[in-house]
Amino acid sequence: MDNADSSSEPAGPQPIRRLQESLINRIAAGEIIHRPSSALKELIENSLDAGATSIRVTIKDGGLKLLQIQDNGCGIRKSDLPILAERFTTSKLSTFSDLQSLRTYGFRGEALASISHVAHLSVITKTMTDSCAYKAHYLDGRLTPAKPGQSADPKPCAGNDGTTITAENLFYNTPTRLAALRSSSEEYARILDVVTRYAVHNSTVSFVCKKAGTAGPDISTPSNSTTKQAIRLLYGQTIARELLDAKFSSGVRSADEDSMDVDNDDAEEDGWHGEALFTSANYQAKKTVFLLFINHRLVESTRIKRAVESVYSTILPKGTFPFVYLSLEIDPRAVDVNVHPTKREVHFLDEESIISRVSDEIQRTLAGQARSRTFEYQTQTLLTGGILDVNQSAKKGKGKEKAGEEDDDSEDEEEAVAPSGTISKQKTVYSKDKIRVSQADRKLDSMFPILDPATQASATQFSSTERDRDKYRSRDNSSSSLRPTQTPAANTSPRSHDIPESECYLTSISGLRSDVGKAQHNFLTEIVQKHVFVGIVDVRRSLSLIQHETKLYLLNHASFAEELFYQLGLRQFGNYTRLKLEPPPPIRHLVRLAVRTENERWKECGLDMEADEVVERIVTKLTGNAGMLNEYFSMRITPEGTLASLPLLLPGYIPDLARLPLLLMRLGPQVCWTQERECFSTFLRELAYFYSPGDLTMSQKGKGSEKVDGDGPGEKRERWQIEHVLFPAMRKYLLTPRNLLDRDVLQVANLPDLYRVFERC
Repeated sequence: MDNADSSSEPAGPQPIRRLQESLINRIAAGEIIHRPSSALKELIENSLDAGATSIRVTIKDGGLKLLQIQDNGCGIRKSDLPILAERFTTSKLSTFSDLQSLRTYGFRGEALASISHVAHLSVITKTMTDSCAYKAHYLDGRLTPAKPGQSADPKPCAGNDGTTITAENLFYNTPTRLAALRSSSEEYARILDVVTRYAVHNSTVSFVCKKAGTAGPDISTPSNSTTKQAIRLLYGQTIARELLDAKFSSGVRSADEDSMDVDNDDAEEDGWHGEALFTSANYQAKKTVFLLFINHRLVESTRIKRAVESVYSTILPKGTFPFVYLSLEIDPRAVDVNVHPTKREVHFLDEESIISRVSDEIQRTLAGQARSRTFEYQTQTLLTGGILDVNQSAKKGKGKEKAGEEDDDSEDEEEAVAPSGTISKQKTVYSKDKIRVSQADRKLDSMFPILDPATQASATQFSSTERDRDKYRSRDNSSSSLRPTQTPAANTSPRSHDIPESECYLTSISGLRSDVGKAQHNFLTEIVQKHVFVGIVDVRRSLSLIQHETKLYLLNHASFAEELFYQLGLRQFGNYTRLKLEPPPPIRHLVRLAVRTENERWKECGLDMEADEVVERIVTKLTGNAGMLNEYFSMRITPEGTLASLPLLLPGYIPDLARLPLLLMRLGPQVCWTQERECFSTFLRELAYFYSPGDLTMSQKGKGSEKVDGDGPGEKRERWQIEHVLFPAMRKYLLTPRNLLDRDVLQVANLPDLYRVFERC
């Protein structure tokens, strides 16, 4: 009974205690520093406040091991270093009223303090008047010695004018926060995004961002450039060439306000102005890229973003979004910057009218752009919100009735109703804007002999041609003719096959697949996915023509094929169809053929290598990893040392088996066999190189490698595979990286430009 009575008694109130200072500071640090990118954002703002014209960022392990920023700003005085990392120490404010006219990034003095509570912080700084730089270390907001037993006072050292701030072992004392972060690659991507956004807005400042230990930077911008130039450099030519610009201010009234003849005195009271750079309707992306700066501060505003997206909702197809850069300068007295710990959000007066003015101006610029938006079979010249006075339209209609005119399809202009309900003009689609992609049109193939059925059937059996035998013939003039068994029919096309992505729980493969998506270039991928194949220009040089909309592109199909087969290898990892070789060739014999051929080239270059030793090392490496190759890649090496099967990456496509000796030779030195991720990546790259079409003799011109079998069945077979198997597979599966755009694609014609040339003639 006593126990029951005691358990039913209500619990008494818990005593209220004052938190320890260290706990208070650590809680506050968690509100400011969420991840490495938020710490870098605070440090970049400090550098910009210091008047820096050059900012260099160095990162290690996504900023967790090392996050360093170096600037050439005004520096920090030595006398200020003792309180530099204490909370609420700032040079931006002295009284509360200063918040009403704030024009700097920072003002609370919590950034360095927060970093010092969750990382090991060090500062090297030098002002123009100092004879040397000073280095100080901080822990929990206070100066700390660099090593136990030393003094905590700042030490003189060598250094340039400006400040270098280094944060090491971020979140070392908050394991929960550390465990909740993403991978280092994703955190580094967030850092690059922050640097990119500030580099766009501060185009007169040079930004460099790189990983520690790497030679080249991932971001490098020059100083004294324009915002458009910065966008072109950081976001690519695809976005830059579709950019439209608009400027607006409180002193400019819209056409609707002028027509209603109303006063707009409220807009004149608090002055504001801004500018925007945004893409036209010809650009589409899977998500909105929205850069918003208010009084030069990088902020977020869901209301502004939704308003801008609503403008594009009537222009872009569903599920596609624009790129928008918006900079607003508002009277500081009308802006409240102290509403979010990380200064990510701000509140300002007349928000509704400013958002409305910005949206209207963007819509008006889009509606009035000269370039029309192109589709696959037609061109839409009316974008949105085309404005035509309703009264003028009514007068025009009455005038036609009086004159007895009737509507005719041949008129140059016809009235249309825009999605917003306003009446607008839609122009006729002219011939120069029509995109001709009819499959019945004559293509380059019509100029070449067509393979007869017997030749097509023989195209599935790859034997070494005379040219290939000359390249890899052994010294005893013996060569084996390899034939894959159970090959697909010659008319097999990837269109009739679906290549599913295999289930793989290896983090290395998941990371490699993720890297493919991150490296994707959206515009080039769109070109490949929506292209129309025109024809092969030069099969030996791997040059082909494709059409996308009104443009004609010349591309190196071998480079595109190599990237395609690499991605197909990742896609089917561990679940390949086997391509059996009958009879199974001995790998030692194949490697010896390749090594002897390459050894002759090495000797010409002055290198003398023992061929037998090289062959033995390569064969040992391959046979030693035979189990892994068979399990993961379906590449079976028998105990007798023969190659029984290869992975089939694409149904209907058989690689040139004359390249097999070169593949086996390259697998020895080119594959990193000691690291899992690098092993899979380098092996798939070599396999993709083996699968890609191309002439092995191109590198040996002038050495008896004149063009052979140019019109024979070998080249006809290769042409057929490229057009009917390779390009359809690219259209379906390839996510093209940016490096292909830089070196393997060339726009050779544009239909509207050709019409202009002919008009002059």
